[in-house]
Amino acid sequence: MSRLAAGVTLITAHDPEDGLAGEDVGMTATAFLSVSLEPPLVLVSVRVGSRMDELLERQPCWAASVLSESQRHVAGRFAMRGRVSDRLLFDDIPYTRGAASGAPLIGGALSILECRTTQRVPAGDHTLVIAEVLTARTPSAGGRPLAYFRGRYHQLG
Repeated sequence: MSRLAAGVTLITAHDPEDGLAGEDVGMTATAFLSVSLEPPLVLVSVRVGSRMDELLERQPCWAASVLSESQRHVAGRFAMRGRVSDRLLFDDIPYTRGAASGAPLIGGALSILECRTTQRVPAGDHTLVIAEVLTARTPSAGGRPLAYFRGRYHQLG
């Protein structure tokens, strides 16, 4: 499957149960896709037992920011395993908070979707999270996407 090129998306959610103000959580995903136009549904695959899997099990609202080719550093940062705290990862990344999801919406993303989980499907060592799209914006529609192929990030063209 490493030879199947994919777009790169940052999945984010806010965990209100973590500390006084809660904590923002992020995960780089290449298994993110459109499922249906009517109603608008998307799917993301998350590793079972990961922080994001555990959070999305109890927090139905989350966001997906489709990353541009200039955001390779963001993708790499949130793809690290064994990181200590997501709080530090958001420190110098521009974002706003989604009105519908409460999740961080990454500045400079090609498109931003706010979602609400409708179904969780166990699939081997991953969970397929299917969600209704609550809001969709294309703040940087003129940019080019970040792609992932053979274990590395690439630019198109």
